[in-house]
Amino acid sequence: MTPLYAIGRVILIPLVKILFFLKVNGKGNIPKNGGFILCSNHLSNFDPVLIGVAQRRQLFFMAKSELFRNKFFGWLIRKLGAFPVERGAGDGKAINTAEKIINEGKTLGIFIEGTRSKTGELLRPKAGAAMIAQQTKADVVPVCITPKNKKIRVFSKVTVSIGKPISYEQLGLEESSPQAYRNASKMIMGRITEMRMIDSGKKILPEGNKK
Repeated sequence: MTPLYAIGRVILIPLVKILFFLKVNGKGNIPKNGGFILCSNHLSNFDPVLIGVAQRRQLFFMAKSELFRNKFFGWLIRKLGAFPVERGAGDGKAINTAEKIINEGKTLGIFIEGTRSKTGELLRPKAGAAMIAQQTKADVVPVCITPKNKKIRVFSKVTVSIGKPISYEQLGLEESSPQAYRNASKMIMGRITEMRMIDSGKKILPEGNKK
């Protein structure tokens, strides 16, 4: 963990707990060592902070390139672990950076929907996380951010739930194909959806009873 990230985390932990009444489930599901992909839904600009406070490892997040246009802000978020990605295009440089992060034993954060949800509902998953998992053979840890009343607001409860790691074999990523990526992405989002239902107080029916 870099000194700046460690200092920022110490400052933000009490603030986040006060401002968002943060509740965290599943802290023990975060691997203590080795590189992996942390996949979360995306609701607001606060999401990287909420996830960073919810677990102890430093996150290295893909972030849209527009955030780096301001020189000072771009410098700051780079120092905190963010790196730019061009949305809607095959950004080979960003993918290479992501693979390097995992291969160095660090934690790569990806918002699996590729963009923020304006309604608070979960969106269709993108294939980027699955592609990187296939190429690096990294585990994927699903994370769900669930705010009260669907949107993140100050002085309103937010729950961050961390699921158990999913191996690339479980994701069916032994082979590289568009269909394999789609299936893996759906599985990851399925885990996030299950956590959303639990955190929202909804029951999950056993497989045989689902309609």
